[in-house]
Amino acid sequence: MVFEPPQRLVRALGETAPEGDDWLEKLPRAAHEAVAQRELTVERVQVPGGRSSLVVLVRTAGGGPAVLKLAPRRARPESERAALLRWDGRGAVRLLEEPSSSSSPSGTEGVLLLERLHPDVSVRTLPEAKALLEAAGTLRRLWVDPPEQHGFETVAERTGRQARTMRASASADREVAPLVEAALTAREELLAEPPEHRLLHGTFRQSKVLSGERTPWLAVGPDPVVGEHAFDLARLVRDRVEDLIAQPSGAATTRRRVKRLAESLEVDRDRLRGWTLFRAVESGVRARRVGRERDAELLLEFAGWL
Repeated sequence: MVFEPPQRLVRALGETAPEGDDWLEKLPRAAHEAVAQRELTVERVQVPGGRSSLVVLVRTAGGGPAVLKLAPRRARPESERAALLRWDGRGAVRLLEEPSSSSSPSGTEGVLLLERLHPDVSVRTLPEAKALLEAAGTLRRLWVDPPEQHGFETVAERTGRQARTMRASASADREVAPLVEAALTAREELLAEPPEHRLLHGTFRQSKVLSGERTPWLAVGPDPVVGEHAFDLARLVRDRVEDLIAQPSGAATTRRRVKRLAESLEVDRDRLRGWTLFRAVESGVRARRVGRERDAELLLEFAGWL
């Protein structure tokens, strides 16, 4: 089996790879070792796959369907593992291999063996209103208390790193400076009095909710963080942003979506709007920095509606 990383993964990791990083070069060998250690039978590499990991559809030694996921350290796979253990299949894909188990193979860092879902069927395939409803219901199940003495990054820490990069980008690109300033001001106000500290998915959107067997929809691919509900919900607000931008009533539709999602999940509407603004501007500035101009234009236009 040739473990050729999909071009989507190659492009995405190329945008964030530190100088001298050779994870992609070592990936085929690492995948072969992970498969051999676990006595897996490979079916195929998932294409186009994700933007931060190689996803391989496999069968276990007992013949059961599973997914093997390999991710570089900068994608925080061990944090994902810890979150999946905490959720234990409630609202999220189930982890099939625990690192503390005596039966676990060596070399588990960055390698996750997961329950097989239907990789080509996400809630994004549903009509928009139904998709938002199902996605929001799934997200609610993930909002649990983090373990005591947890090692998860907090919203304040993550957005702090992002804020520093945003300021640097605004200094070099005066066109985005007003939106960046508005986003940074919103962040400072939101962090002053967070209403709760819960374990969050971190990168939740419609395409991260897949069809399953034991329950209709389950979340995958978290980049977990601890903070308030509105931060997690904010990424869902801008789902299908290209469709929103194409609508003559896109701005009004966005405001209605903020209101509807805030009410359905009992989240303060102004806090949701603020985090949606910050996250959209951060993503837009980042897209612009790496040359994805079309994505940047969409995201920054969307942010201007907020």
